[in-house]
Amino acid sequence: MTQKPMRERRTATARELADRFGVSQRTVLRMVAEERSVYEGRSRQRRDRIVELHRQGLKGYEIARELSVSAGLVSIRLREARSAGVDLTRYADTGEGEISPRR
Repeated sequence: MTQKPMRERRTATARELADRFGVSQRTVLRMVAEERSVYEGRSRQRRDRIVELHRQGLKGYEIARELSVSAGLVSIRLREARSAGVDLTRYADTGEGEISPRR
């Protein structure tokens, strides 16, 4: 029988953390329960989607609205992508003088 590794216990209750951070107790429980690898995978997908939408010609605030994140986060992720050497060139024009529309 294999046991899961024990996580370090919180020093505060879910209710105390919820009050401190202005969220619900359920949010605290859900956030604490998420595996790091799951979070990192979701974060990686979001970064890839930000770059893809940028390449399609969307502006930062439009990307933020579509992904339900802040415009600041979009800006940070695009800056990180640039410094990592990711090609952020926008797609070629459709021939009508506009960047190809998304979906």
